[in-house]
Amino acid sequence: MSTLIFKSLFVSVTVVFLAFLIGSCITGGVSQKDFSGRAYNGPYTGDNLNRVAFPIGGIGAGMFCLEGTGAISHMSVRNAMDFFNEPCMFAAVTVKGQKNTAKILEGPVPDWKTFGDPKTGNGLGGASYGFPRFRDVSFHARFPFGIVTLSDEDMPLEIEITGWSPFIPGNADDASLPAGALEYRFKNSSQKSVEAVFSYNSRNFMRIANAGEEPGDSIRAVEGGFLLWQQGTEENPEKEGGFAVFVDDSDVVVDHCWFKGGWFDSLTLTWENIRKATLMDNPPLAGSSPGASLFVPFALEPGGEKTIRLMVVWYVPLTDLRTGSDPEPASTSQSEAPCCESPTYVPWYASRFKDINEVADYWRLNYESLREKTLLFTDTFYDSTLPDEVIEAVAANLTILKSPTVLRQTDGRLWCFEGCTDVRGCCTGSCTHVWNYAQAIPHLFPELERSLRQTEFNESQDERGHQTFRSNLPIRPVTHTFRAASDGQLGGVMKVYRDWRISGDTAWLKNLWPKVKQSLEYCITTWDPKGRGILEEPHHNTYDIEFWGPDGMCTSFYLGALTAAVEMGAVLNDDVSRYSTLLEKGTAYLETELYNGEYFYQTIQTQGLDAEFEPLDYSSNGVGYKEVMDLLNEEGPKYQYGTGCLSDGVLGFWIARVAGLGEIADVEKVKNHLLAVHKYNLKHDLSEHANPQRPSFAMGNDGGLLLCSWPRGGALSLPFVYSNEVWTGIEYQVASHLMLEGLVDEGLEIVRVCRDRYDGRIRNPFNEYECGHWYARALASYGLLQGLTGVRYDAVDKTLYIDSQIGNDFRSFLSTATGFGTVGLKNGKPFVDVKRGDIDIDHVFVSGKETEL
Repeated sequence: MSTLIFKSLFVSVTVVFLAFLIGSCITGGVSQKDFSGRAYNGPYTGDNLNRVAFPIGGIGAGMFCLEGTGAISHMSVRNAMDFFNEPCMFAAVTVKGQKNTAKILEGPVPDWKTFGDPKTGNGLGGASYGFPRFRDVSFHARFPFGIVTLSDEDMPLEIEITGWSPFIPGNADDASLPAGALEYRFKNSSQKSVEAVFSYNSRNFMRIANAGEEPGDSIRAVEGGFLLWQQGTEENPEKEGGFAVFVDDSDVVVDHCWFKGGWFDSLTLTWENIRKATLMDNPPLAGSSPGASLFVPFALEPGGEKTIRLMVVWYVPLTDLRTGSDPEPASTSQSEAPCCESPTYVPWYASRFKDINEVADYWRLNYESLREKTLLFTDTFYDSTLPDEVIEAVAANLTILKSPTVLRQTDGRLWCFEGCTDVRGCCTGSCTHVWNYAQAIPHLFPELERSLRQTEFNESQDERGHQTFRSNLPIRPVTHTFRAASDGQLGGVMKVYRDWRISGDTAWLKNLWPKVKQSLEYCITTWDPKGRGILEEPHHNTYDIEFWGPDGMCTSFYLGALTAAVEMGAVLNDDVSRYSTLLEKGTAYLETELYNGEYFYQTIQTQGLDAEFEPLDYSSNGVGYKEVMDLLNEEGPKYQYGTGCLSDGVLGFWIARVAGLGEIADVEKVKNHLLAVHKYNLKHDLSEHANPQRPSFAMGNDGGLLLCSWPRGGALSLPFVYSNEVWTGIEYQVASHLMLEGLVDEGLEIVRVCRDRYDGRIRNPFNEYECGHWYARALASYGLLQGLTGVRYDAVDKTLYIDSQIGNDFRSFLSTATGFGTVGLKNGKPFVDVKRGDIDIDHVFVSGKETEL
């Protein structure tokens, strides 16, 4: 068939946004509801608003959150998480009348905030909680837009707050801006004219002052608003930072300095200005200022509307963040490595913009264009007939890309934590065995994903092929003093294959291929020295321990990596016969020696290895534990899974499938393993489940997919350290894999159980946490799209694959390296509607059969 190049016309978006928000995108089938009765992918109201906090920010730029009530929290713009940072900043509206009516533009304060939280014991002095606010509120997410609706019988206004920041697949730079917006839309719902004043008010939360030093903070003027500023010092230059708040309304009036006084004077008089609708015009003053406000007066006739666009940007160009140790002697000096000109991390935006004024100018100038392009993505993504719970799960976890989990250094490369603690990143170094699961970035921002490969196979790999699975920050050569991660390193080989097929860049593959072979040779020599096609020497993995002896999970990675190497080597005309032999041996061993008729398992091995097992010494625990220690030594090394049914037991095969490598092992046996995981590990109520590890991920009446169970006996005294936990990333990869194998109902059941825990009542729907907030493994959720539809675009062969598990009529989102749009089947016939960029298609395969568009 002749080459079809589908190009977007860049027509302006004609969908009315409000209509879109209330359901212009219709999903097929009956709408499902979560455990609390809320419809998946629907609005949050009542108790479901309790924990809603929706990130707004840029990739590697920091964030703040728009809460379900309209409040601002999680202010994390200093290149690190600051989970409990809820500054006193708020919008308000005052309707003039015989008696003015003034309210903060937020709903009721959730009960949990008023007692037991930090600082509540002293009454939360200086917070905005004590001011009047709206009684009725709801929140609706259409990533990256979060929409709050407010109403109150005392107010003649219908109010909608739309928070957002740019997110345009294929445009990583504009998606990495330290910027956001809150659009306040007012509609006069009364029969009379309304005269009102909007205000936005904030303390200078950028202020950092240690006892005995000059504070160095100030509030400065910017066009249409104010700039909260903190000066750096010689000892602590990283303190420098600014946060600008401004509007594009010519009627704006700014109070650059709240009243300076004692006790609660400044906030008291600020509220008086709000209540009286006083347009306080007060210029910046030298030195420290408590806070600032901007005011926009407006009038509305009955039925009239006005939108005030509040724009914010921030700029914190320096940090004290440096991780990892350096080899001796350093193989590359800082002066030779452009990415390491600074000894500490510098955010990408600091190389793009010289100061906060440049960021503000760019945001003003490009606001309409960026909003239109972002809305085009949103409309396209939600123009889907896939189940609501799947769309919700995928979209909710895209917020990870806006969190401080992800950093981006000045050369544009990504460097990531696994997640974030309350005050900083957690588990450093773009950890390969965690980021294995993440499937969103490769498709949405493939050049950023390939930057991770660049680091793994260069700065983090030595001449032996050993990869340090946690990279240094700034990115630079690492020491190689710890074990390599078997799943992380072998997964990297498959990800090279995946990224090559997504990009179509064979020159990139050819350049990286010698390092890929070097890495794979290290894996073979270290963990399979006898050449049996299995990993039997102790091998480190994502559970932060070493498995002794061959197991299904890590062997699936090995076989997947060998398959990828065979495919890549063949294209590059390299001799890969050794890899083919190992693949054949390993597949046979897995299917016969590591399969019990129902699922794959581990053979714990201590004999016949190069590694020497050292039994535990009971003396340090006392004679009372001698029998326990004897049993532990009889079982072998601690922290194995043995005869257990491991949810990750065929994880490598899932990664291979979504990468386009196809089925590697016996399909029925893989399917049986997944069914066993669903049967034994999925629990709808964990009340009777004992978890001595980290219970808050799922506990009590929660449901969840356990990491492991021992349905055939053989439970170990001390199994691998997280075995009793529930991780959302594993739930999603299992669900996606079930779907790929045609087991859609089982996969959807797992997704629903997972999202039921994140319904807003107890946990934030937009923060699936594991070892930290906004945890990377949850980006496995993006694989649900491919799981249901089988849609994959191969840029090397210019081929579109569709293998639908949901019938002959569906619509779904498709993102490639060159464009995005809607893909699907209509009466069994494939179609592609490209919305942005272009997608070059020569061939289309539906369920394995070539057809035409």
